[in-house]
Amino acid sequence: MSARVRAARLRALVSLCVVAGTAAGCTSGDDERPRVVVTTNILGDITREIVGDEADVSVLMKPNADPHSFGLSAVQAAELEHADLVVHNGLGLEENVLRHVEAARASGVATFAAGEAADPLTFRTDREGGPDSGAGEPDPHFWTDPDRVRKAAGLIADHVVEQVEGVNAQAVRDNAARYDGRLTDLTAWMEKSFASIPEGRRALVTNHHVFGYLADRFGFRVIGAVVPSGTTLASPSSSDLRSLTRAMEEAGVRTVFADSSQPTRLAEVLRQEMGGDVDVVPLYSESLTEKGKGAGTYLEMMRANASALTEGLTRHRPAR
Repeated sequence: MSARVRAARLRALVSLCVVAGTAAGCTSGDDERPRVVVTTNILGDITREIVGDEADVSVLMKPNADPHSFGLSAVQAAELEHADLVVHNGLGLEENVLRHVEAARASGVATFAAGEAADPLTFRTDREGGPDSGAGEPDPHFWTDPDRVRKAAGLIADHVVEQVEGVNAQAVRDNAARYDGRLTDLTAWMEKSFASIPEGRRALVTNHHVFGYLADRFGFRVIGAVVPSGTTLASPSSSDLRSLTRAMEEAGVRTVFADSSQPTRLAEVLRQEMGGDVDVVPLYSESLTEKGKGAGTYLEMMRANASALTEGLTRHRPAR
């Protein structure tokens, strides 16, 4: 993007902020800095690690929000169209934001869909014959595999260097290299943690399909989900619950992992279906928390989840 085009877009953004009553956030000092806008808070944390002080990084999704359902204000939509680079997940994750990303792309903004570049999987379970409305669709939850995040992080660095004028390319590359090392350490730590889980207990049931990449990378079986879909916007039928209950009983699974940013009502329903003898373990699967609340960064989230998965799958006796 040329300096002239960027200046024109920034002037337009300032004008919109004034109209919207948010002029205080559009200071002249910020106008000269390049801007990277990120849709989800997980990708936002990763992008900030890579960009460092080289550009302003704006994250649209608030902590503890649901990426499938969060929406944008008029000012946030304008941020997308006046960015130097937009980083988004893609693969259908940000269901209410995609049209704004497409509008930004159509206006000439550089965009990068991290999930689409991370060797995406399709939704699947190890449940034979059970209903699975997401089967065959691309799975957007690539971040549950830290190796795929390493690939995406490297590509984010490439796009920042190539698309965002005014950044120090070497500084961005150095940031990316440091973060790559931390991601490598995370993978090794997760492998060591999961090694304590007996092979017969490496089976996952969640409140919706979200851990397919983790299962693929670390050798887990995905038995199914309370909501047989890759989105939290779907709802289970009574036949879905009966089918999943049978699959859990056959697999000897008595632990359900539920997203901490969502109510556990659906998992509680499954507990009732199975006579009450089911553990419901919260995980941070689709959103970061505020700082200091358990999953303030991607690395913190993944370590917390690995610990919860290991404890949840080793402490509870198999079903009979």
